[in-house]
Amino acid sequence: MAAKLKKGDTVVVLAGKDKGKQGEITRVLTQDNKAIVEGVNIAIRHQRQTAQDQGGRQPKAMPINLSNLALLDKNGKPTRVGFKVEDGKKVRVAKTTGDVI
Repeated sequence: MAAKLKKGDTVVVLAGKDKGKQGEITRVLTQDNKAIVEGVNIAIRHQRQTAQDQGGRQPKAMPINLSNLALLDKNGKPTRVGFKVEDGKKVRVAKTTGDVI
């Protein structure tokens, strides 16, 4: 099955403590059905000191479930993603505007 959300997509959070926040997907974890979004679902992780890094408490973006994310269309509104075949290729389509993503 083709991925509805991919790395580099701008998304908005639909549910949870960061509801309404927007960010760009930096990584998609397909096995867990989750994604890491820049600036969303931040947790504090304690890092041990190394030769290169001082360590301490570091903020880190944690994975969020794909069902809690919606793609932003060209108008900046959340949209669902559909698929359509154009010129023999399967492309992603925004449900609100019908535009190819």
